[in-house]
Amino acid sequence: MTGEFTIAVHALVYLDHKQETLSSEELAGNICTNPVRVRKVMARLKKHKLLDTKEGLKGGYKIAQPPEKISLKQICDALEMDIVKASWHSGNIDMPCLVASGMAGVMDGIYGDLNKIGKQYLETITIKDIEEQIFRKAD
Repeated sequence: MTGEFTIAVHALVYLDHKQETLSSEELAGNICTNPVRVRKVMARLKKHKLLDTKEGLKGGYKIAQPPEKISLKQICDALEMDIVKASWHSGNIDMPCLVASGMAGVMDGIYGDLNKIGKQYLETITIKDIEEQIFRKAD
């Protein structure tokens, strides 16, 4: 996972909470990040119909679906990201040692399984669930 996922979840929860069109600057202020970073993430969510946009002086972003209909898996898919990903592989497929030549493939299989399981779990969590957890803690 990356910070983009957190930005996306935070923005969608905040947009649902506010129930109004918000600019990338307003979202960035609440998320505590840069508006350019927010716009990059929002563009991908819009492409997958999780957000609506409005042009002009009072323009910005608005949540496009009911929060109970947006799963964290949909966000992960919109951002085209894996839950876990190897940034480096040990060994080398061309080495004569079975451990060195076979480790990367085995680890890739494990990461693939973790992604599958993780996405199944994310399918069970919605933006509404996240919002409810936040406000439950506030009580």
